[in-house]
Amino acid sequence: MRLPVDPQAGIARLAWVACPACDAPRHCATCADRRTCGAHWRYLISSNGPVLNLQCPGCTHTWSLDARPGRTPVELRPGRTAGG
Repeated sequence: MRLPVDPQAGIARLAWVACPACDAPRHCATCADRRTCGAHWRYLISSNGPVLNLQCPGCTHTWSLDARPGRTPVELRPGRTAGG
């Protein structure tokens, strides 16, 4: 199910991380070089310390990412916040 883009999403708050749900930047040379790509970015919806709440504008997937080294993405389900 595709969700609408979060109303808190704004072009001024972007993050350049891989979406765990889609392969959009797979064949992008800029992304492969780990440079800031003008086409493959994610909305930074909010943050709580090192936990970033993100949404992909391509597939509208939402997830949380603990930005501390060694952490993995966590799916955000309805009613769940990044802290719990």
